[in-house]
Amino acid sequence: MKNLLLLPVLVLAVHFHSFAQCSEEVILSASKTEYLNGSDVLQRTVDESSTIEISKTKVVIKPGNVDQVMIGTITSDTCNWKTPYTEGLTVIHASFDDPSAEPRHATLKVEGIAGKITFLMEIQEMPDRKIRVSIDKFAKK
Repeated sequence: MKNLLLLPVLVLAVHFHSFAQCSEEVILSASKTEYLNGSDVLQRTVDESSTIEISKTKVVIKPGNVDQVMIGTITSDTCNWKTPYTEGLTVIHASFDDPSAEPRHATLKVEGIAGKITFLMEIQEMPDRKIRVSIDKFAKK
């Protein structure tokens, strides 16, 4: 009987921990960037250290071999992690200003499958190009 009473408490604790992850600011670190075409076929791979910082209102992408930092304003997001930092998905829609001052609308996906976390960026104005990184480190900011 005691075990039956503890079960709902444990379920709620896991749920709130998972929800807390969604509202946290995080820093994703990667050592390799993959460039895909519109059909998800790998076009090239670049060994570079890069970081992606995600807060409640913005995304900051610092590519390894490029001096230009990309800053995007989050317009919407969804977050569903069954196991924090291990199994789940966050989808972010954001608007970035590119060097020509034209806005770029991007969908960013952070996905965890069996402990392997990937980040995928798709830019609406560039449908033939996607950028994917495998996350080496996932930390709270």
